[in-house]
Amino acid sequence: MEEAVKQIHKLIVHNRKSATISGVNDVLSFDIAEILLETEQGMLLIKGNDLHVKKLTLEKGEVDIEGKIDSFTYSELMSEHKGGESWLGRLFR
Repeated sequence: MEEAVKQIHKLIVHNRKSATISGVNDVLSFDIAEILLETEQGMLLIKGNDLHVKKLTLEKGEVDIEGKIDSFTYSELMSEHKGGESWLGRLFR
């Protein structure tokens, strides 16, 4: 079985108006107020206003976003938790 190669996770923010994120495994959801990403370092929730995914290259694990960025919140990946509550439930409580 092939082992997945881990990418370096990097987050670069430009004046809270745009961000470049590497080490992204998947984009789970997005709208103009929130973007939820699965990264090499856990789940990343980005909150703001008028958010847009400008560029998405999952083969390289890169995402560029634009808009007014208010916050970045990390949580652990689902497989790293034990217990009955889902990661999504913990993230939005």
